[in-house]
Amino acid sequence: MQINTEAKPFDTINVTPMLDLAYVLLVVFILMTTASVQGLTISMPKPSNKPSTEKHDLRIVQVMPGGQLLLNGVGLSIEELEAQLLAAKAADAQMSVAIKGHAKAQYASIVAVVDLCNKLQVNMGLITAKIGS
Repeated sequence: MQINTEAKPFDTINVTPMLDLAYVLLVVFILMTTASVQGLTISMPKPSNKPSTEKHDLRIVQVMPGGQLLLNGVGLSIEELEAQLLAAKAADAQMSVAIKGHAKAQYASIVAVVDLCNKLQVNMGLITAKIGS
């Protein structure tokens, strides 16, 4: 048996493993970017062309950073809020609730108020900017 002592350098580089890796990364990237994101389904109300002449009661619920709830500036628990909203709905069936969440409030507290309004079938809206600014 004879050993070839003359080592001949390679002229080419095998790029097949690099292409395999590139294709795998491309497939992973495509799968990750097309994954659907789950969230809340919200149906936005359509604007009306006619001005509203009816005046209905409006309650403002504020969600503070610690999870405290304020109804028109008065602090209360979620159970008390439910009782107050039921009483207000009994007085005016078309009453509305405006929900104002503080920027540092936990989202779960705001969702709890939204769920309560849905359960009571009360008209509601979210305040997204400062009133009067």
